[in-house]
Amino acid sequence: MRAVRYDAFGVAPQLVELPDPICPPGGAVIEVHATGVCRSDWHAWQGHDDSVRLPHVPGHEFAGVVREVGEGVRSFAPGDRVTAPFILACGECTECRAGAPQVCPAQRQPGFDQQGSWAEQVVVTGAEHNLVRLPDEIEMTLAAGLGCRVGTAHHAVRTQGAVRPGEQVAVLGCGGLGLACVMIARAAGAEVVAVDVSAAALEAARALGATPLAAGEDVVERVREATGGGAHLALDALGSAATARTSILSLRPRGRHVQVGLLLGDDADPALPMGRVIGQELQILGSHGLAVAEYADLLADVAAGRLDLARTVGRILTLEELPAALPALSAPPTSAGMTVARIR
Repeated sequence: MRAVRYDAFGVAPQLVELPDPICPPGGAVIEVHATGVCRSDWHAWQGHDDSVRLPHVPGHEFAGVVREVGEGVRSFAPGDRVTAPFILACGECTECRAGAPQVCPAQRQPGFDQQGSWAEQVVVTGAEHNLVRLPDEIEMTLAAGLGCRVGTAHHAVRTQGAVRPGEQVAVLGCGGLGLACVMIARAAGAEVVAVDVSAAALEAARALGATPLAAGEDVVERVREATGGGAHLALDALGSAATARTSILSLRPRGRHVQVGLLLGDDADPALPMGRVIGQELQILGSHGLAVAEYADLLADVAAGRLDLARTVGRILTLEELPAALPALSAPPTSAGMTVARIR
């Protein structure tokens, strides 16, 4: 199969020929039709994730067709259209049995601790409890984001953030993840203020129904003014010490902060205004991926037209263009929305 691989951290990836993957017992080999380009892939390429072993194929959000299933897999068969959350759970531990596979301590992650989806094929372990069947009407380049950005946003806004109709929501960072947060919060009946440095990203957020605010020194005051005294729910969808702090400071008393963007490298252990958290009874919540059981509600929202996946997608690349996509993430984005590569 063809795949994009890097042999050293920070060194430009190359399009190479690799052996087809071997299907493990209980797993499946997926013929990748589309895969996303996520900033988490950039962090792995930079060496910020200790689980990555070189040489490495990145990519963790994908949609495709089952090519082969391993022994014991009965619910899926070759030809099925599928996606999977980027967190592949064990299905047996206490967390999995409690319905929280997204925090499974034995989880595997394509593109991190196993080879990823920037390839013509990718392996999904635990296929019975990790694969998600895709409706025929969802096109593959749109479905790729369900495994990470759209799915992660859904879990962050609806499950962890517990958004309610009429609430004021602030979204910090309007890349693919942030725009998905905007769309999902608006679909839930919330008012949204979106913050970013990019005019294109802010225009994309405006098109989704948010009030755009350019980032700047007085952004906290402007968010609090735009939300009538502070947000009920604020989400850091970028992942930096600055945006995490801004999100918390933008809350009204008893508001909820959800950290959904990854804090890595120098930002992994940020200083946060814990005095305000205590004095105003703020909630600080983490959000990691999406439980497989949550896909039913997510896909129902898509089918009903409440979520338009096309509005979260920016650039569409070919497999041949993918190697340049990681170095490009080192610079500010030139387009809004998530970048997706069409493999087939």
